[in-house]
Amino acid sequence: MKKSDSSQIAGKTFEPSDYNGKSQLEMGLAETHEQVSDDYYEGTIDQELEKNE
Repeated sequence: MKKSDSSQIAGKTFEPSDYNGKSQLEMGLAETHEQVSDDYYEGTIDQELEKNE
């Protein structure tokens, strides 16, 4: 792998099209995005919503 190739890979961020991607990088980004968004929307560990008072 050339140095320019690794720089290009390191700069890649998630794109919605990654869900349909065929490369290992695209599939990995899509899976990681799914896991993070699941955790984010799940909320706190005790399933309590924070109240803004």
